[in-house]
Amino acid sequence: MDFTLTDEQELIVTGVRGLMESENWDAYFEECDARHEYPERWVKALADLGIDSLMLDEEHGGFGEGLTTLLAVWEELGRLGGPTYVLYQLPGFDQIIENGTPEQVEKIMALRGTGKQMWNAAITEPSAGSDVGSLKTTYTRRDGKIYLNGHKTFITSSLGSPYLVIMARDADNYDVFTEFFVDMSLPGIKVEALDKLGLRMDSCADVYLDNVELTEADIFGTEGNGFQRVVRSFDVERFLVAATNYATALCALEDAAKYANQREQFGEKIFRFQLIQEKFCSMWIEVENMRNMLYRTAWLYDTGQMGNGEAAMCKYYCANAAFRVVDQALQVLGGVGIAGGHRVGRFWRDLRVDRISGGSDEMQILTAGRSILKRYR
Repeated sequence: MDFTLTDEQELIVTGVRGLMESENWDAYFEECDARHEYPERWVKALADLGIDSLMLDEEHGGFGEGLTTLLAVWEELGRLGGPTYVLYQLPGFDQIIENGTPEQVEKIMALRGTGKQMWNAAITEPSAGSDVGSLKTTYTRRDGKIYLNGHKTFITSSLGSPYLVIMARDADNYDVFTEFFVDMSLPGIKVEALDKLGLRMDSCADVYLDNVELTEADIFGTEGNGFQRVVRSFDVERFLVAATNYATALCALEDAAKYANQREQFGEKIFRFQLIQEKFCSMWIEVENMRNMLYRTAWLYDTGQMGNGEAAMCKYYCANAAFRVVDQALQVLGGVGIAGGHRVGRFWRDLRVDRISGGSDEMQILTAGRSILKRYR
């Protein structure tokens, strides 16, 4: 495995670096975080570079790149302070193309290049998180229509996305799980924002469904295949969370290193103190481990070899390792990180959320453990 970027990949990374250096984006991100606003202007600038089409197939006007290229872009954006967690929808075109009807695909493609949020999945409920089988949202057929009823919670992007793919179970046969492509402007839908500790540039909300009227054409994929579709999509989602965590940790480490080289205490720059040096040794080991794990896993994906065990291990390790790095970086920054409005303080809040969202640590451990043991049967 050679992780050296190709000339084309280097060109793409250079493009996003130029964008990040073109203005003081960090002030914009700080404002968006404080207001709980999606950074649409930044995402639109990335779309203008074609970043939203990196993994879209060439048949639909994309570049057909793999996960390795996407990781290289995530790495550069994140290390320069970009909140890549708001970009998780961009690699999701394949799910729409593979499962959506022509009309559904057309609706999502119409949003490509705009920087606007497009869609997200709505699975979690008050009584069903990791235990997807405990869903209570149902669909019922009546008079040639389909009616959705239920309550989804902690649904990411639900305030800004015009469409949600909502999972429900057949009210007449609870063993059947089906997804629906739902226009969020339909009558019977109520969305209530939830406050979040971190990741505040993307919304999180309760979604209430009261006899939302749909048709057979609104089914996403095939009836009864909702659970299988979601399980397959988890792997890429978990990898993207891990990639974001790694790049955020790299940014925090570099910020802390620059500070340690200029901050003076007791008549010395603090980088000269051995306890500070020990912190950077530990942080760098964690960052290097994350990078190697992620690039290897991206290579496995691009060569058709990545399984759910690899994705789960990436998310579990990177979510925790990145948090440790950012926590150490915050310790180096001291008061500046805590009360100075420094972005590392924001990173600390963001990373604590990722040990729960997108699949908790505990579920990643179970998935990875089972995957490892299966190899030795």
